[in-house]
Amino acid sequence: MGKPRRLSLPLLFSLLGGLLVLFIVLPLASTVLSTSPQALGATLEDREVLRSLGLTFLAAALATLFALFCGVPLAYLLARRRFWGKQLVEGIVDLPIVIPHTAAGIALLMVFGSRGVLGQFLAPLGIFFVDRLGGIVVAMLFVSLPYLVNMSRTAFAGVDQEIESVAMVDGASPWQVFWHVTLPQSWRGILSGAMMMWSRGISEFGAVVILAYHPKIVPVLIYERFEGFGLRAALPVAVILIVTVLIVFSILRWLLSPRQES
Repeated sequence: MGKPRRLSLPLLFSLLGGLLVLFIVLPLASTVLSTSPQALGATLEDREVLRSLGLTFLAAALATLFALFCGVPLAYLLARRRFWGKQLVEGIVDLPIVIPHTAAGIALLMVFGSRGVLGQFLAPLGIFFVDRLGGIVVAMLFVSLPYLVNMSRTAFAGVDQEIESVAMVDGASPWQVFWHVTLPQSWRGILSGAMMMWSRGISEFGAVVILAYHPKIVPVLIYERFEGFGLRAALPVAVILIVTVLIVFSILRWLLSPRQES
């Protein structure tokens, strides 16, 4: 008798990986297919839904823009410089990933609330965060910042430093090297991080619902309609958010994908 045939490694891994892919696709497909076109059409005419959708995208975009302005320099330092406390800084950047987001919302409230560490000084100036767009932006920024910083750091670390050295030997200043050598070679990774941060910000609920329940972003609106009116009322809103994000995400991924020159 011959030896029993063993399952090949690629086939085994394909089966295991396929289970995980199915685990992701099945709930999304079930949600989309369970909603009638009539319900979707009516929801698309709902001004509250459209207003909430626009607010969600705007807040996530503002958080991402602020993170690009401050997070990219931090990512560059973490990728290229050695300094005391570097590992501590890297750990702090990753903290929002491991902290429960409801706890993050409480922590942000302690800082940006009207009696918070910063809020008490900003309130007399007319700057408020609780139940304001600013509060939504702050919450999204806190929970999604690690994605941008970490992916940008990886992008900077992957740039060939010999090319930078040659540019400096030719007389280029550090700023010129950064803008004309480093950034052009790392922009794809930076924008990928920005895309991930924007997508993560859109999906945030826990921190936002504590710091800025109003005005309602889409995840809060879905929760409110589910609690108040049940699954049938929340389902079309969830489908619109899922489909919209998938479309935007797919377009951005396609634009950022490397092109093979013919």
